[in-house]
Amino acid sequence: MKRSGSPEPFDRAKVTFGVRSACKGRPVDDASIEALAEAVEDDMRLALTSGSEITSSTVGHAVLERLKALDEVAYMRFASVYKNFDDAAAFRRELALLKQS
Repeated sequence: MKRSGSPEPFDRAKVTFGVRSACKGRPVDDASIEALAEAVEDDMRLALTSGSEITSSTVGHAVLERLKALDEVAYMRFASVYKNFDDAAAFRRELALLKQS
């Protein structure tokens, strides 16, 4: 379910594209990106079988959790787009959250 409320099928290629964009120029190989996308897809399938509604927010959070472990710069890049950062203070807040975990 998109933020607008319209349904859309899960598309692993979109996850891969978003993660690849966030990882551009970072020391993250394609196999790691593909593995992350596959793990997110597996999580979404599991959530679906448990009766949970899958929202774009659910997908985004799953990507962020995995990116945090994979590459912190890619995490911040993805978060800045996903969470619609509009100023430097938003980056600082997210960085503070990242440091706490």
